Amino acid sequence: MPAAFHIRSYTDADAEPLAQIYLRAVRLTGPRDYTPAQVAAWTSLAPDAARIRMLNGDGRETFVAEAADGTLLGFTDLEPDGHVNFLYGAPEAAGRGVAAALTDALQARAQARGMVRLHVEASEAARRFYLNRGWSELARRAFEIAGVAIHNYAMEILL
Repeated sequence: MPAAFHIRSYTDADAEPLAQIYLRAVRLTGPRDYTPAQVAAWTSLAPDAARIRMLNGDGRETFVAEAADGTLLGFTDLEPDGHVNFLYGAPEAAGRGVAAALTDALQARAQARGMVRLHVEASEAARRFYLNRGWSELARRAFEIAGVAIHNYAMEILL
């Protein structure tokens, strides 16, 4: 896979590849921190292309990492209230700085818009990533998806 990539804004043509990145990320990296039942429950929440298109019409900004050859490597979003709903990377792009570049773009855009705080509900893996990037953990959140107990972390960063 090529090493070069850039960050750009979402287009509706990205919806299907982003839906696939979400699913592959959860299925391939989720098992490092979650049980098979938890991963299955998490994937049940995966947005399809139509849902991604719909969400991108609600005022959020979505940033996409794209390789020089056009392959999409990851994505994140910024909702108008500073909430980050998605940060997912293609498993084959792990360790290439994709998540860091996406988060840098997101934070720069938030600052340009005058936001003072970003917040997220982070998985175990995302929690480690965000902590390494200066975010604060606010609380561990325990909940159920389709009767399966799972958890994530409420986190924030002040800009």
